[in-house]
Amino acid sequence: MFKKIIFASTMVLTIMMASCKNDVVPKPVSFLRLDYPEAKYMSFENNCPFAFEMNEDAVIKGEKECGFTITYPKMKATIYLTYKPVNGNIDKLLKDAQKLTYEHVIKADDILEQPYINPSKKVYGMFYQVDGNAATNSQFYVTDSTRHFLTGSVYFYAKPNFDSIMPAASYIKNDMQHLMETLKWK
Repeated sequence: MFKKIIFASTMVLTIMMASCKNDVVPKPVSFLRLDYPEAKYMSFENNCPFAFEMNEDAVIKGEKECGFTITYPKMKATIYLTYKPVNGNIDKLLKDAQKLTYEHVIKADDILEQPYINPSKKVYGMFYQVDGNAATNSQFYVTDSTRHFLTGSVYFYAKPNFDSIMPAASYIKNDMQHLMETLKWK
């Protein structure tokens, strides 16, 4: 009787082990797919001393003294534009714009500077790409050096985690560069 119990137990154990053989297959590599529409641009002009092109999907709101917010509701992001007239204070305005960018150096992995020069439109400036978990990922300033100075920076309504917002940050960075490159002084 004892031999029958051992034999039955061995058979049950063998069947259970044989039936549990599942081939381990690794999960295929996949990425979160965030598709944004191809950017289409429209001209923006009002009574301020500058005009530019902006993404049709963005919403622009005027603030006081020719400052604007350009909101991307689907991406939960806003570009803040600030205009200041140049009254012999170009050095201070440049230092302030650069200081604003380099305040993010604590959280940034890298800050890339891209000079922008368009002598035919008298638009000169710098575009900053801030890599890492900084509060802003892109900033710029443009000036004609004598009368006008405009800064722009993008902020997301989320805790800075560059890996998560990278597709949206890249999309808006391209829009900011387009805005900067199409800017003209009146």
